[in-house]
This record gives sequence, structure tokens and C-alpha cells, in this order.
Amino acid sequence: MSQPSSVLVVSGTDHKTLYDHLFPGDGLEAAAILLCSRVQGRRLRLMVKRVHCVPHDECERYEDWVTWPGQHIEDCLTEAEEDDLSLILVHSHPLGGSAFSETDDQSDLELLDSLFLARGQGREGEMLHGSTIMLPNGWMRARVYNRALQPEMLNLVAVVGDEISCFWADSPQGSIPMAFSEGMREQLKRLHAGVVGVSGTGSVVAEQLLRLGFGEITVVDHDVVEGKNLNRILNSTARDAAAASPKVELFKRVVSGVSPGTRVNAVCQEVGTREAVQALSGVDVLFCCVDTATGRDICQRLATSLLLPLFDVGVVIPVRKNSEGKTVIQDIQGRIDYVQPGGSTLQSRGVYTADDIAAEDLRKVDPERFSQRIEEGYMPGGGEEAPSVISLNMRAASMVVQEFIARTFPYRLDGNRRYARTMFALASEETEYFSEDSFSPVRSERYAAGLSSPLLGLPMLEEMPCAA
Repeated sequence: MSQPSSVLVVSGTDHKTLYDHLFPGDGLEAAAILLCSRVQGRRLRLMVKRVHCVPHDECERYEDWVTWPGQHIEDCLTEAEEDDLSLILVHSHPLGGSAFSETDDQSDLELLDSLFLARGQGREGEMLHGSTIMLPNGWMRARVYNRALQPEMLNLVAVVGDEISCFWADSPQGSIPMAFSEGMREQLKRLHAGVVGVSGTGSVVAEQLLRLGFGEITVVDHDVVEGKNLNRILNSTARDAAAASPKVELFKRVVSGVSPGTRVNAVCQEVGTREAVQALSGVDVLFCCVDTATGRDICQRLATSLLLPLFDVGVVIPVRKNSEGKTVIQDIQGRIDYVQPGGSTLQSRGVYTADDIAAEDLRKVDPERFSQRIEEGYMPGGGEEAPSVISLNMRAASMVVQEFIARTFPYRLDGNRRYARTMFALASEETEYFSEDSFSPVRSERYAAGLSSPLLGLPMLEEMPCAA
């Protein structure tokens, strides 16, 4: 099994909408249209931006056949033209056949030819349209056609919701591997993880992903190893600190000695650069291990634009002055957030605010003015957190990776929806969980926008050249 070169991504909410429409309970086929954005690079990524359900009473529906009025395609084409979207025609297979039939093939050629006549070229690369089938268990298979009407089966259909479901084209109706099994490892070989920040917590996250067996890992961090990092960055040495080795290159070197077959993309850039964004556009899952609001905002924008499952982790050791004026630990805290497409965001959950980003920007461009504003009480973020220790980092890193495993290879007895956020406090030995329903969903204008201009909705990224 090789890594996928093409993937269709659907949010959990849209997958449920699609399933409920395609399988109303009468055993007859039904139809819908997916409007999808595209990222066309080393890997083709199609992202469902909207689901258009064709009303049942406007269709001729049978157990193995469905037809619907062409007006629905024309209406969707008008919207697709505005946003350079691909149309994916969907129908159900109530009888359970996992392959496209000869009838499906013939129907595709007739319908898709008319789509290409309407518009043959996309603004970003080759225009593609396609078709998808869904089975009664929710499993999907998809293919796309180019202007010459040559079909290409998509390797993977990924559904990102409370669970992260992988429907592989070469494993029809395959069951989900059990967590921690060889089957899990075989699936992870086919997936690409992104880790932003490979310092104290991030280095532990990346190490776990490597040893779990991910086939490809992209690490992004602009910083170098220093002596002060040696107590918490895994595998770092005094020689690395003396040589000021980039943290991402340290990880790449470790991988070469542990698992030479694992592909590593080491990006020694801040995540808020075009090069980093381009590199992360090919991942299947994103881990955010930074301690800045700006870094988290970029990761959130990436997840929203590319429909990525986002796992964010943070640790803090707040301190206070006791009655004797001594600095003492107030608590030892950790937080793990899972963010799914179309749900709440890190910002809406209060992980960071616009003021936090403004404070970080001011600290960079005018440190003196930043200090003045702190003294005046206008700016957040002035307090310094006590340094985290490796035992705390390891606990939080283990929990965030375990959250990924729980959602991709489900094992929780009461499901995953209750665990959108996990918070622990070691001083009181308490762990608290927050359901996805505890937070309000946010439908951003950049939802499934891909890499369209302005990149991530940030005009500054359009003006920024990629490193050579």
C-alpha cells in the first residue's frame, strides 16, 4: 500500500447531510452534487465546500438507477464558475455494490462532457470534475475526470468529523483497524502528518508520530537548538546547541537513523510564511505545538481552508506570590483541543484572541512601545510563564497524540464527541472534558477555500516570496 496521491475530504457534518439524503430508508438510489475546491500540487486534494441535495421528488429513482433534472447541475455550475470549483456528482448504491457500474461509466461521460464544454480550464491548474458513490455503511469511492474525459480513481476519501474516517479505494468497505494493531500501523504508513513547532512539546509529538509509523511527516519550525533547550527537546545534544542546528534538521537526522523509509519535509521557516503554508497543504492531519497566538492562528486558518483535522496542545505553569512574597507554583496545567471542519475554532474557544496577535506583532516591531503598553495595562501577554519541564511536555504530547488515535481508530465506549477539549490540572489532580456541543460552530468565509488568493485570507502572504 502506497501513500495516496489524491484525496477527497468531506467534513463530518456534510457527510451526515449527504448520507441522510442518499439513504432515506426506501431502498432507492438518490443523488446529490458536491461543490469542491482543489489544491493541485504533488498531491491532488479536493475539499467539499458545499453539498447540493437533489430533491427526491424531482428524480426518477430505482434500486439501481437514478436520473435527475439537468437544472440542478446548471445551478451548481453557476456557483462553481464564481469560485473555480469542481463538481462531483454523487449517487447512492443501496444494494451495496462498491464498484462503478457500466451504467455509471456511461452516465458520467455524458454528464461530465457537458460540464467541460461549459468551462474547460480552472484558474489554478487543470479543471477536474468527477463522480462518487456511497454505500449504506457510509463508505465512499470517488473518481475525477480531466478535460479529455480520462478517469482517475481517487486513492482516498477522508471524512473529518468526531471521527476521522479513511475510505481507501483499494480496500472496498474495509473495516477500521483496531487501535495499536498492525492494521493501524499499515494505515498510518499511508498518511502524512504535519507538526508545527518541534521544541519542548512538539519534539515529543513528532517522535511519537515517527514511531507510530506515519509514512510522511512535515515539521515546521524556524528556530535553532540552544543550550537552554537541551532539557526538553528529545535527541538534542550539546553539539547541536554549539552548532545552532535547526530544530527541524535535528528531527530529520533522527528519522534517518530510526526509520529511513519515512519521508521527512523539514521546513526551517516560521509557519506564517508561504513556504511553510505550501508544505503543510499536503498533510492529512495537523498538530499545532506552538506557544504563540500568531502561530495558532495560522494553523487554524490552514485547517479551515484545507478541511484538516487540527490538534492543538498547550501547557503552562502559572505562578503567584505567597504571603511571604515568595514565588510559588499556583498550578500545572495542560490543554488539548481537537478542531474539526465546520465546528468551533481555537479562536472561538478562547485559546487566543485578536488582542493576543496584536500584542505579539507589537512586541516584534516595537519592543519599547510594547513594554510601555504593558505597564499602562493595555496589552495582554505581558506575564512570563514558568519554563515547562519535560515530564509535563510528555504528558501533554502523549494526550494529544492519543486524541488523534482515539478519533482515527475509535475505541472510546461513549464516542468522541464529548472530548473536543481536555484540560488537566496537576496541582489538584483534576481532568475536565468539554464536548463539541459546548462550543458554537463557526462557518468562516475561508471554509474549504484551499490556497486561493489571498492565501489563508492574509494579503501579506501574497507579497511574501518563497525561499529558494
